[in-house]
Amino acid sequence: MINLSGLQTHKNMTKNTKVGRKLDARSQTFNFSPPSSADFSTSPLASYVNSAWDAFNELSLPSTSEEAWRRTNLRKMPIGDFHLPEDSTFDELLPVPEELLVGDFDGQIVLETQTKPFGARLSPELAEKGVIFTDFQIAKKEHSELLAKIIGTVVPAETDKFSALTAALAQNGILLYIPRNVQIEKPLHSLLWGAGAKLAHLSHLIIYLDEGASATYIHESASPTEVADSMHAGIVEITLKDNAHLRFVEIQSWGRHIWNFSHERAKIGRNANLDWVFGATGSRLTKNFSALDHVGEGASSQMSGLFFADEDQHLDHDTQQDHHVAHTYSNLLFKGVLKGKGRSVWQGMIYVAPKAQQTDAYQSNRNLLLSEEARADSIPGLEILADDVRCSHGATVGKIDDEPLFYLLSRGIPKVDAERLMVEGFFDPVLRRIPVDHLRERLEKTIAEKLA
Repeated sequence: MINLSGLQTHKNMTKNTKVGRKLDARSQTFNFSPPSSADFSTSPLASYVNSAWDAFNELSLPSTSEEAWRRTNLRKMPIGDFHLPEDSTFDELLPVPEELLVGDFDGQIVLETQTKPFGARLSPELAEKGVIFTDFQIAKKEHSELLAKIIGTVVPAETDKFSALTAALAQNGILLYIPRNVQIEKPLHSLLWGAGAKLAHLSHLIIYLDEGASATYIHESASPTEVADSMHAGIVEITLKDNAHLRFVEIQSWGRHIWNFSHERAKIGRNANLDWVFGATGSRLTKNFSALDHVGEGASSQMSGLFFADEDQHLDHDTQQDHHVAHTYSNLLFKGVLKGKGRSVWQGMIYVAPKAQQTDAYQSNRNLLLSEEARADSIPGLEILADDVRCSHGATVGKIDDEPLFYLLSRGIPKVDAERLMVEGFFDPVLRRIPVDHLRERLEKTIAEKLA
């Protein structure tokens, strides 16, 4: 099934829903306790945390009456079952696989639970230059003033119920701060490992590159598949000051029991550049909001994403390219493969403000269906309020081309291998943007396993 639209609107749409016998998410409530006043009563973060908690209690769970959620239904999510990890929760759960930690990195952080001690390291040379790459537990103790100054400045806590929940209760998180003109040659790496059932994993990443700084940062979210549902809610806030350069790679390989929600946004300053790469193959359901704010003249960005949904996975990515000032550039490419009853939604919007003349922006979404029951909804959109711009979009949904498939089969290549080669070629423009060989190879292996 295909849904293509050339213009995305912000009007709410409603539809009638029948009340079934089973208790659905709308009639349930989260069972979370308020943040501990002992932890924040004297902290510079107290106001942020308390405001977020108030927003969480005031906001409703998103529903299909909202345009952004019209194609993603949370009715079956058992929100009353989720709870935050306790000290003893992870004693008997699967540890982090060693293959997820391999690599030549200048710094690495492993986030396992809300309460378990973290594994973190940073090269002494970078620490001497003033680089901060640490988890939230340490950041709240040793860098609370810096954290309070920048937290919530890119993604407001009250964006929706999931962002408010994360802002109020997340202890899992990372602060990356790179001082002015510091260049980091080797990648930094972090892993959020979310083992366990009926748990709520909450994560908050804050990335701040001062003027002239540059780095490559890789963040992974992963877990085994458990017997009962869990959830993840996350926030990613990226600030690039003037002339800063960041390559940010995100790999999502949650287990098939995870309900995954995230709000991610970048503010890109004058002549700064962001190269953002996504790879999503996991979770039961994902709703991801990713936004690029070009706030300085000469700001540029490239966002490249791939996703693969099979069986009954549902992956929904909502992207926003906002151009607020003149002479900015953005280029977005998302490519998806659907198999079985896999479902994808991609909604993209390019916004150009009235004063953002000479904007150059493009977005493209390409989808490949490998089964009759697979479905991809592709909704590109433009909102152009300036008259001297170059903006366009494209979207396609289709099956594997018969001609190249026949060519491979005629050369004696089995159909399964032929389809794998074609899918690998389809994903190649995104895969080759991943700067670490073993990470790219691991993602290719996951894709091959889904095709088998």
